[in-house]
Amino acid sequence: MEKKNVWETYDENQLQELEQHAKEYMDFLDNGKTERECIDLIVNKIEQEGYRELQVLIKENQPLKKGDKVYAVWMNKSIVMFQIGEKPMEEGMNILGAHIDSPRLDVKQNPMYEEGGFAYLDTHYYGGVKKYQWVTIPLAIHGVVMKKDGTTIEINVGDHEDDPVFFVSDLLIHLAAEQLEKKASKVIEGEALDIIIGNKPLTINKDSADEKDKKDAKEAVKKGVLSILKESYDIEEEDFISAELEVVPAGKAREAGFDRSMILAYGQDDRVCAFSSLKAMLETEETERTACCILVDKEEIGSVGATGMESKFFENMVAEVMNLAGEYSELKLRRCLASSSMLSSDVSSAFDPSFAASFDKKNVAYLGNGMVFNKFTGSRGKAGSNDANAEYMGHIRDIFDKEKVHFQTAELGRVDLGGGGTIAYILALYGMNVIDSGVAVLNMHAPWEATSKADVYEAKRGYQAFLKRAEKI
Repeated sequence: MEKKNVWETYDENQLQELEQHAKEYMDFLDNGKTERECIDLIVNKIEQEGYRELQVLIKENQPLKKGDKVYAVWMNKSIVMFQIGEKPMEEGMNILGAHIDSPRLDVKQNPMYEEGGFAYLDTHYYGGVKKYQWVTIPLAIHGVVMKKDGTTIEINVGDHEDDPVFFVSDLLIHLAAEQLEKKASKVIEGEALDIIIGNKPLTINKDSADEKDKKDAKEAVKKGVLSILKESYDIEEEDFISAELEVVPAGKAREAGFDRSMILAYGQDDRVCAFSSLKAMLETEETERTACCILVDKEEIGSVGATGMESKFFENMVAEVMNLAGEYSELKLRRCLASSSMLSSDVSSAFDPSFAASFDKKNVAYLGNGMVFNKFTGSRGKAGSNDANAEYMGHIRDIFDKEKVHFQTAELGRVDLGGGGTIAYILALYGMNVIDSGVAVLNMHAPWEATSKADVYEAKRGYQAFLKRAEKI
């Protein structure tokens, strides 16, 4: 089948809408480099658009009716939004799902040490990364430190113009003959991804120093950094025990190419689908079926834990919404979930001519060719995959054709080479129809990933079409 570059189809109005969507998306990427930051941005945005917090309504026992908009946050890392439709929820919902966590380096609980005149933070990488990509680039630290008294200290260092940045060192080329003989997976190993955070020793007056000061001088660089943390944030070394600090690439999202057709930024897997799903929810008017959007944590490590898709958070919140709508029973909840339709949105691999042998050119996504559908994901023999049925795929095609949304179908690389997965298989456990969809990404899981502005725009249009027209199949 012929693949068409969607840039050729737009009129001036659509181009303006595309650029506005890209601008808002890039701002979201700049200010949402962690799950917690994404949740803060989303809550502020949706409350301005009339969404109310579900937990407040539960306490007040306020009933829900057609057109009401509610949301619930779990542990500041996952969120679900509902717009109540005309039909009973028992007949199913139209669900958009994506994740807001991204590959990164996490600071360990006992991270600080000094070696060779440098102060370091010890890290543990999160998600699938090529470790060698994380050396010698400017890094920022984002996250929170929880003190024993319950005080929350927010950390965001490295992304403002006057901030310092941090980095992981690498061996100079002049001495790297042995290093370059190693496999790429071993060139830089996990325990070597410690970030340098200081080199200046704490100054101690030798004449007036007591015995404790003289002892502290043995780790003077580390003590110097700790004194800065104490002064700036009132943080002690032991406070790292109850901290969640994420090390991410420093710098803003940028337009890429002379034609500014692409976006180069950190965290587009999968905040590109999360943001576009959010915008689709906000721009969708009243629908027949209840519209739902869930944005979750922990997809990059298997969707586990209390804030991952495998938790009961989503199911519990659906039950709460049905209860306030006067519809709840255990049987009706099961019927609702089984009768729902879902787009499990995550990024897909974009064709890279530099590595053409890794792809099946007939079944690969191309940048600029529209939103992507993966009928199945998994690896090798479709292991670990949700495989959407033909009936549902036909329904999706019909929706997108009627709404003139540009889409393409793809697989994640050549058979037997690798693969991947999304949260689709988890929602499919309820018996609902689910298909993987999203945006093609170049450099997936690298510190800087590339997308096409046109694909990001088509994804939002596709999500709107789905919320408006999807039905039980």
